[in-house]
Amino acid sequence: MADHGKTEYATAEGNDYPEHEATYEMFVKLVKWSLSIIIITLILMAYFLV
Repeated sequence: MADHGKTEYATAEGNDYPEHEATYEMFVKLVKWSLSIIIITLILMAYFLV
């Protein structure tokens, strides 16, 4: 059988909290824009297709 080596774990140095905040803010903006576009599309569909 194959000889399995020891598992190596990488550890991060420091804390990149500002990057986490920027990523979260971008995610929230994307969700808001997506929901806005979906809602507008549904309203336009209800108006023009009925």
